[in-house]
Amino acid sequence: MRIDEYRTYDAIGLAGLIAAGEVSADQVLDAAFDAIRTAGPGLGAVVATCEEPARAAVAGLLPGVLAGVPYLIKDLECDVAGLATTNGSRLFADHVAARDSTLVTRLRAAGVLIVGKTNTPEFGFGTTTESGLHGPTRNPWRIDHSAGGSSGGSAAAVAAGLVPVAHATDGGGSIRIPAACCGLFGLKPSRGRVTPGPDHGESWAGLSVAHAVTRTVRDSATLLDITGTPESGDPYYAPTPAGPYAVEVGTEPGRLRIGLITAPVDGDVVVDPECVRAAEEAAALCAELGHYVEPAAWPDTVTRPGEVIAVVSAAQIARTVDARLAVLGRELAPGDLDAATAMIVDRGRALTLGRYLGAIETMHAIGRAVTRLTARYDVLLTPTMAVAPPVLGELDPNRDPAGALRGMRGMAAFTSLFNVTGQPAMSVPLGHTAAGLPVGVQFAARYGDEATLFRLAGQLEAAAPWTRVAPAPAP
Repeated sequence: MRIDEYRTYDAIGLAGLIAAGEVSADQVLDAAFDAIRTAGPGLGAVVATCEEPARAAVAGLLPGVLAGVPYLIKDLECDVAGLATTNGSRLFADHVAARDSTLVTRLRAAGVLIVGKTNTPEFGFGTTTESGLHGPTRNPWRIDHSAGGSSGGSAAAVAAGLVPVAHATDGGGSIRIPAACCGLFGLKPSRGRVTPGPDHGESWAGLSVAHAVTRTVRDSATLLDITGTPESGDPYYAPTPAGPYAVEVGTEPGRLRIGLITAPVDGDVVVDPECVRAAEEAAALCAELGHYVEPAAWPDTVTRPGEVIAVVSAAQIARTVDARLAVLGRELAPGDLDAATAMIVDRGRALTLGRYLGAIETMHAIGRAVTRLTARYDVLLTPTMAVAPPVLGELDPNRDPAGALRGMRGMAAFTSLFNVTGQPAMSVPLGHTAAGLPVGVQFAARYGDEATLFRLAGQLEAAAPWTRVAPAPAP
């Protein structure tokens, strides 16, 4: 199978070819590893490969909905036995996983072939992927621009055609932001939908959840069918869906009531007119498709979601660093962390219990207020980001750490709210800047209602198909 042919298929398409005997799983793997070897180094997307285990898995491949499909795992809190889980940090550079995470186990059971791991900013804290350990990830649409973060490595790999789908996580927009930057479909599931087991109960107090970045809606739905069931011992579960998400993609959504909001909760963030235009054009498309669309506004009681995420993430990252240092039997040394991460760890160590519990109380209050808003709408529609994808270096955590932390606000201004509320939200690639960079549009539904999002996304994909692979991949 030639690379140019391989890049035209989504995951379900590749699995169909393999099942029909038109191509072998080994031939698909040949194309995937060839693509990684030729385009990967220029992108900075893939940080580790595991070709021998992937080849060995082909021998025992069982029939499955995605049997033989190459897949990359984000190098953050998701273990692949025998590979390092570095979390993008020099502190974890030699931390080799002894067993698979539950998500990986479920993917393998569906016939997915794990081929490696993708780049992430240190501990997943960043709206751009420019870690000191693995370097920057470049956007396949414009290699001098950011691929977003924190799932930037996964997004760049999928957009460049290295793999059709890849694992991603989202604690403040980290699926939807890179999806928007790279012209992909990215859905953040409801809190509790995908288990972080067996070694974690939750991540960032429930702010973060795992799923994937994909080129097609049907791939995203199929992957959530595979991974989106609870595991015994999980602290909470999202409501059980009425049926398979893959079926929802082809189901008419009916006439939805959609609220359009183009101003972020954070009033200090100025929204790029091109991002507003993309959201307004998406609203017009929804109206053409028969949906009722009207302007909406955030409740007056909703506070800036960054006030929650900054506290919870700082506490979690500081705890992660201190626990790792205890294992290593030493104190933190100069050069252990990226400069921005070091600032976050200092803040986390200085937090009082009262400040942390106050952030959790605020999180719940925001969730209740936004739930009252979404009781009036089936879906909320916003820009995915308030800014266009930035040039690499603008948010480099080691160049100007304080500036990098401030700069994240524009990229996460619309996404982070739905991490706080726990609602499902998706970025759909429905626009471009005048310079040709992708612009995403965000849709959010009520808690537990991924089905409505998949129905709407399938309808939008059919009405306004997007470019599945970046037209100018990195050399």
